[in-house]
Amino acid sequence: MFKRSFAASILMLVLPMALNAQSSSRPVRVAVVGLVHDHVHWILGRKNLGDIEVVGYAEANTALAERYAKQYGLDKKLFYTSLEEMIEKTKPEAVLAFNSIYDHLKVVEYCAPRGIHVMVEKPLAVSLDHANKMLALAKKHKIYLLTNYETTWYGSNEMAYKIAWNDQSIGDIRKIVFYTGHRGPKEIGCSEEFLAWLTDPAQNGAGALNDFGCYGADLATWLLKGEKPLSVSAVTQQIKPDIYPKVDDEATIVISYPKAQVVIQASWNWPYNRKEMELYGRTGYVICKDGTNMIFRESEKAQPQSITAPALPGNRNDPFVYFANVIRGNIKLSPWDLSSPETNEMVVKILDAAKRSAKSGKAVSIE
Repeated sequence: MFKRSFAASILMLVLPMALNAQSSSRPVRVAVVGLVHDHVHWILGRKNLGDIEVVGYAEANTALAERYAKQYGLDKKLFYTSLEEMIEKTKPEAVLAFNSIYDHLKVVEYCAPRGIHVMVEKPLAVSLDHANKMLALAKKHKIYLLTNYETTWYGSNEMAYKIAWNDQSIGDIRKIVFYTGHRGPKEIGCSEEFLAWLTDPAQNGAGALNDFGCYGADLATWLLKGEKPLSVSAVTQQIKPDIYPKVDDEATIVISYPKAQVVIQASWNWPYNRKEMELYGRTGYVICKDGTNMIFRESEKAQPQSITAPALPGNRNDPFVYFANVIRGNIKLSPWDLSSPETNEMVVKILDAAKRSAKSGKAVSIE
């Protein structure tokens, strides 16, 4: 049974790669707000694929802007010191936010009334209060407000979803375990500009809990199709207070659902980089070791199988082509997609509950 359904799943993933949904549309004019998030290298180093046109960069740190302009051979005329000046002079259709999580709200407050779509780096907001304001603005002004996670573009996560839901090969989902993080942002060489806000509880909202807890909260909400958790429990630690004196560097989050449990181990103390997922059903399991390599076991009697997941279709295999296709109407955003406002509102609710639980030592209900 699995071999036939697995083959069908592979076909579903591979066939659309031949399509080029954005080819008949003009590039979407996008602007970049902030260069202080190290994920910005994703867009700075991206080849011109004809799906987007970067028309400007806003960054108050002129030394940083000059450094990246030189590093990537970018025209210095594209750089502005404020969001407002850049927007007024370049008239973008959409904005990509690579600033602190706290400053996401400011971007939406300026862009939404002007009808400019926004994609922020994960998580959506620094707090539930900020998230509610951002979502209300996006709804009022009818703009897309998406959140980007690296794991959204992993073929392995897509395949795990298909095995669980399309093929129903492992039975009802009972437990999901996430291992996310690395040795620590300073230890792996993150830029000083990135570290300055990432390790500030006001600018990031927390430490490892926000930084890596959000991945599991996002994927779990998607895999469980938006089901509301019963409660959230969390424990945080400062294992390295000499390096990270203001924020947690270790967090374990347990999310309880009516018939499932999710465990998120978010850490700046892993001995190596990790974004791994274990998905257990009533009869079998799927393990995503990274973005491509997987292990599948259909039942207790079946032998584990190694699987190599195909890449996602070319019209949605990275955040920028996906964003462009959503804006152009080539992709219809569903309520519980990984990048959707609904999913990422739930992510912020889970993170907010986790922070309150870690502080109080008690389980916290989701409102």
